[in-house]
Amino acid sequence: MQTIMQKVDKNKPSSSGNSNGNMLGNFLKSNVRQYSMIISLIFIMVLFQVLTDGLLLKPLNITNLILQNSYILVLAIGMVLVIITGHIDLSVGSIAAFVGAISAILMVNYEIPTVVAVVLSLAIGALIGAWQGFWIAYVKVPAFIVTLAGMLLFRGLTMIVLEGKSIAPFPESFQKMSTGFMPDVFGGSGLHVTTLIIGIVLSALYVIGEISNRKNQIKHSLDVQPKGVFLAKMAATVVVLNLFTYSLAMYEGIPNILIILALLIIVYRFFTNRMKAGRHVYAIGGNEKAALLSGVKTKRVTFWVFVNMGVLSALSGLLFAARLNAATPKAGNLFELDAIAACFIGGASAYGGIGTVPGAIIGGLVMGIMNNGMSLLGLGIDWQQGIKGLVLLAAVAFDIYNKNKAS
Repeated sequence: MQTIMQKVDKNKPSSSGNSNGNMLGNFLKSNVRQYSMIISLIFIMVLFQVLTDGLLLKPLNITNLILQNSYILVLAIGMVLVIITGHIDLSVGSIAAFVGAISAILMVNYEIPTVVAVVLSLAIGALIGAWQGFWIAYVKVPAFIVTLAGMLLFRGLTMIVLEGKSIAPFPESFQKMSTGFMPDVFGGSGLHVTTLIIGIVLSALYVIGEISNRKNQIKHSLDVQPKGVFLAKMAATVVVLNLFTYSLAMYEGIPNILIILALLIIVYRFFTNRMKAGRHVYAIGGNEKAALLSGVKTKRVTFWVFVNMGVLSALSGLLFAARLNAATPKAGNLFELDAIAACFIGGASAYGGIGTVPGAIIGGLVMGIMNNGMSLLGLGIDWQQGIKGLVLLAAVAFDIYNKNKAS
């Protein structure tokens, strides 16, 4: 009997191929939002690389892309937390302009040391965020109204403190925050050797971390990516990372602003993925009443989300002022729209509860590459604004389509 059953089993078609196919299909379906924006970013890069005859990915232009979009990416990191909680912040551009003006008065007019002025500027950003967070979290005034009022208020205050004029120049130590580069400790000629070594080290740490995480997931019987997808993603990430650092090494190396951005991404990704407070942010955006009944202090979390947004708005204003080497009344104009667009293009939901920090960064890069590519092609600001508007509309429509399809 046993022999007969063995023969029958041998003749049965193997279901492992179907199982693997189903696993891959389910994985791609459940991660369509994440991978669609990565594919979109790659498509836009390739498109503009071809249209600009290779200018887009020149080492100099890659560095310029980082420097030009740094302050928007900083805002996007804070904005994605605001959007996840189900709110919006229209005041970030005006806050950035106001804090940039205050920093100029402190450093240029009163000659306060750079470090002290930066700390005071960030503290002012926190106070502004606390002011707005109080009205939103505790008084329950809609965030749209509070931050719209803040946009008008702090734009007006910027013009008042600057008296309609620009203040410049900033100390050289402050300018280096946005325009400086990491020194090459190995003294390479032609190539920035330190940057190349950092790329290799980061690649090794990434591979070790991914393998360790996968082993832990398997150990605890959690769902993992199909092995082929896992290896392909890891190999592609390593290749892209090293090509990126090689491009930077061909110019001046790693910009200081990129180090600041990398630290922010690491800290905020750890906060959203590993810390209880980060999970509370998602819980509020998913269902605030349910989160409150589950013991989440919803008012406190919302309040601190806006304090955090105030600090990052201040940091964005400092970075922009340092790059421009001046504080101007028109600084920060439309920053809020670029930051919001970056979050939605990067996969954040207009309904709250969904969004990631890496997604917001990818969305910001999509916007930045589009701006840069269209500028290289000689398109006017009118066409650029129109095209960006259509891209934003398409991103939100895609989100609504996915939500309706899931329900």
